Amino acid sequence: ASPTSSCFVTGMKRCCCRAAPLLALLGIARGRPVGSMRGGGGTSFLSNMCRLRGGQHGAAAGETQIFETVVSSEVTRVATSPFEGQKPGTSGLRKKTSVFLQPGYLENFIQSLFDSLPDGELRGATLVVSGDGRYGNAAAVQIICKMAAAHGVARVWVGRDGLLSTPAASCVIREREGGVACGGVILSASHNPGGPDADFGIKYNVRNGGPALESLTEEVYERSTQIREYAIVAGLPDVDLSLEGRHVFVDEKGGAPHFEVEVIDPTEDYVALMASLFDFDALRSLLRRPDMSLVFDGMHGVAGPYARAIFGALGVADEALLNCIPSEDFGGGHPDPNLTYAAALAKLMGLTGQPAGGEPPVLGAAADGDADRNMIVGRRFFVTPSDSLAVIAAHAHALPWLARQGGLRALARSMPTSGAVDRVAEELGLPLFETPTGWKYFGNLMDSHLLGGADLSPLLCGEESFGTGSSHIREKDGLWAVLCWASILAHHNVDTPEGQLVGVEEVVTQHWRRFGRNFYTRYDYENVDAAAAEEIVERLRAMGSSFRGAGYGPSEPQLLQDGFALATIDEFSYRDPVDSSTTSQQGVRLLFADGSRIVLRLSGTGSVGATVRIYIERYQPPGDEYALLANATDALRPLVDLALHLSQVRELTGREAPTVIT
Repeated sequence: ASPTSSCFVTGMKRCCCRAAPLLALLGIARGRPVGSMRGGGGTSFLSNMCRLRGGQHGAAAGETQIFETVVSSEVTRVATSPFEGQKPGTSGLRKKTSVFLQPGYLENFIQSLFDSLPDGELRGATLVVSGDGRYGNAAAVQIICKMAAAHGVARVWVGRDGLLSTPAASCVIREREGGVACGGVILSASHNPGGPDADFGIKYNVRNGGPALESLTEEVYERSTQIREYAIVAGLPDVDLSLEGRHVFVDEKGGAPHFEVEVIDPTEDYVALMASLFDFDALRSLLRRPDMSLVFDGMHGVAGPYARAIFGALGVADEALLNCIPSEDFGGGHPDPNLTYAAALAKLMGLTGQPAGGEPPVLGAAADGDADRNMIVGRRFFVTPSDSLAVIAAHAHALPWLARQGGLRALARSMPTSGAVDRVAEELGLPLFETPTGWKYFGNLMDSHLLGGADLSPLLCGEESFGTGSSHIREKDGLWAVLCWASILAHHNVDTPEGQLVGVEEVVTQHWRRFGRNFYTRYDYENVDAAAAEEIVERLRAMGSSFRGAGYGPSEPQLLQDGFALATIDEFSYRDPVDSSTTSQQGVRLLFADGSRIVLRLSGTGSVGATVRIYIERYQPPGDEYALLANATDALRPLVDLALHLSQVRELTGREAPTVIT
C-alpha cells in the first residue's frame, strides 16, 4: 500500500522537547528523548505525538525533527524457499554481493535470525540497523527496517546515511538511552572488498553489544534450511537516511504510531565514549608539539567520519586524515589494514623507502572497512598486532579510564596471536585467557560477573588479525587502539625536550628489553580451493597421529631440520570458563621445545573458497641486544621453511607465494 497524506505531510519538520546539551569538549550535539516507545522515561510515545500535533512548526537548532507518514501497517507474508549455505562464519554471514542481491536472499536470513531470537525479544523493542556503507548497504537497511516492523519492533536506530562502524554499533547498543536496544543488525564484510563484484556481510550483535554466540548462529542456520515464508510490512516507504530525526509511521486505520526509524548522528555516542576514556587535553598537548606528527588512513571505509570528528577535535589537520570519505567500493581498494593493502601508508611511513617530502610522521595508523581493525606503524617501523596488544597492556597505567577503575583485571588473546601478552600477564600477575578466533569469546569473559563468574573487567584483549580492544565495548575497536598509542606516546613525552621525542620504535624496543621479543609472521593464502585447504589440515592431523604413535611428546620431542625439537602436535579446543561451552578444531598447532610455534587454521572471514593461514612464532628472551633487534624475516626464516615443508602448502595449493605476509 502507498502512504497516504495526513495533517502531517511527509517530511514536515516538527519540534520535539528533546534536550541537546553540547558536549563542550568536542562541540557535538547530544540529547535524549522525553519518552520512549517502551513507556520509560516520562511520557508515553503516543502522548508525545499528540502533544506535538499542536506544537510549533519547524525545529529549532539542536532539536530532533519528526517526519510523520500515515501508512498501512499490514504485514505481508511472502512465500520463499531455502538458499544453500546461509551458515554464519567467524563473524556473521559473508558472501559475494551478487549472492545477497538474489531476490529473497537477505529476507530469508533476516527472517531466520528474527525467528531464532527469544520469544518476545523484538516486541516493542529498539533495534540498531546500520553498516559500513559498502555497496548494497542502504538498500539492505530499508528492507530490514520493514521486516523489523513486521516483527513488532517499535523503533529502529539507523546511523545517518545508513552508517555505523562496528565499534560504534556496539557502543550505541550499550550506551544510547542507557542501553535500551535489544541488539543490532550490522551490515559489513569487515576488511573484505566492497562493490557489485565484491563482498557483502551481515551479523547480529546481542544486547551486550557483542557478536551472537555460536548457539544462536547455529540456530539461525538451521532455520534458514527450513524457511518457507518471511514477514514484511510492504507498505512502509523507504526512509530518507540522510535526514537525522524521527521518521514516525502512523497506522492509516487507527491513527496511532506503530513504528519509528530514528536516524541518528553516527559519531555522537562513540565520540562521547572516547572522550570519557582518554585524556583529550593530554593528547592535544602531544599533537601540538613541533616534533610530533600523526597520519591516519581511513581506507575509504566507515572509520573516516569518526577519525575526522575525533582527530579534528584534537587539532590534527585534514590533510593528515587520508581516505576518510566512505565509499561503496572502498575507493576500489581492499580495506584491510596490513602492509600489503595499506601500501600507500607503508610508503608514507618510510617502510618501503624514503617518502617524498622529508621525514615520515611519528605515528601512522589505518583502520579497515568497518573500523574494528587497526594497523599501527612508527617512523620506518611496523608494530605487529601481537606486540601492539602487549605494549598497550604493559602501559595500562597510562590509560586514564583503566587507572580510574583500579587497573586491569585480566588479559586475553586468540590462540594464533603471539605469546607476547602472556609475558606481560605473568609479570603483572594477571589471569591470561587463550581463546579461539572470534570476538564473541572475549565478550563472555567481559561479562563473566553477570553470568555468575569472576569480575574480569577491565579486560584488554586482541587478535593477531589487527584486532585490539577492551571491555569498554564488546567489539574490537580500531580508533580506540590508535588513541591508546597516542596516549602511550603522551605518557612517555610529558617532560621530553623538543627534538627528543620518544617515538613508536623506542617504546616497542623498551618493551622487548623488558619482556623479550616474540618474532612473528603470518602467511595468508586467500581464495584457495576448499578441498585443497582441507587436505592440508588432514595432512597435519595425520602427522600428529604418527607423531604420537611413535611415542614422541613433550618429554621426548622429535628432532627436525635446523635443530627444531617438536614437542606437541594437537588441535586447539576451548572450554569456555564462563558458560562451559566447548569449541573444537580451531587450528592445528605444532609446539616446539624452545617455545616456538607453527599454527595452521582455515579462516572463516572470506566469502568464497578458503583462506589458509599459517602463523609462525619464535621467542627471544631479553638480555641479548643483537638477537632482540634482529631482522624479523631473518630470525624466522628457518622456522618458515620448516612450516612450508611440513604443511606442503605450495604443493597442495599450487601457490608459490602467499597472498599476504604480515
